[in-house]
Amino acid sequence: MLKLGVPSKGRLMEKTFDWFGRRGLSMGKGGAEREYSGIVPGSDDVELVLMAAGEIPRELSRGRIHLGVTGTDLVRERLAHWEAQVEELAPMGFGHADLVLAVPAFWVDVETLDDLDAAAAAFRRRHGFRLRIATKYHRLVREHLRQHGVADYQLVDSQGATEGTVRHETAEAIADITSTGETLRANHLKMLADGPILSSEATLFRSRMAEWDDESRASLDRLARLIDLAT
Repeated sequence: MLKLGVPSKGRLMEKTFDWFGRRGLSMGKGGAEREYSGIVPGSDDVELVLMAAGEIPRELSRGRIHLGVTGTDLVRERLAHWEAQVEELAPMGFGHADLVLAVPAFWVDVETLDDLDAAAAAFRRRHGFRLRIATKYHRLVREHLRQHGVADYQLVDSQGATEGTVRHETAEAIADITSTGETLRANHLKMLADGPILSSEATLFRSRMAEWDDESRASLDRLARLIDLAT
């Protein structure tokens, strides 16, 4: 049996159902008593497992599901050496968002990562502690700043309204996901001009850690033919 993990609610779930449906694989939610299980009519060898999008990378890495639909940002943030644990099978064309660094709009001298590096060093000299960047994407942000030589900063965890942390003076800058940038502008923040840390979208992943026996491989081959997927 091939286990396929899909986001359990909202637009991600609906768009995932539509994506597979347009390719000939119908799916839907189960009854109320089976809220976190789905149905795949006509496909007895595919078990649909509904779960939070943020849980899917973990379940793929532990081999509990064979395939999963989630954002590339979640996989790369939550799985160290993600390429050894999962394989990208297909970008799905929805759920687009960029992980960006943003600073207060009135920081007229800070437009790039080099500017941020200089501002961070000056901030530490002036205040005696490192410039704070609020984010929930610690792995991705830390690696990005390391690659670009930015050193005098500290990451502070934010699991809520990250854009508001600068206004509330719990951080001096942020790194967060944005689709349009409207929320950043509404909070008087601007993105750095170097471009995003990561451009993310919903993606179908295959677990390298799952048990791929003859039955599950045959099911994947059948699914791949049905939805015109290269494996």
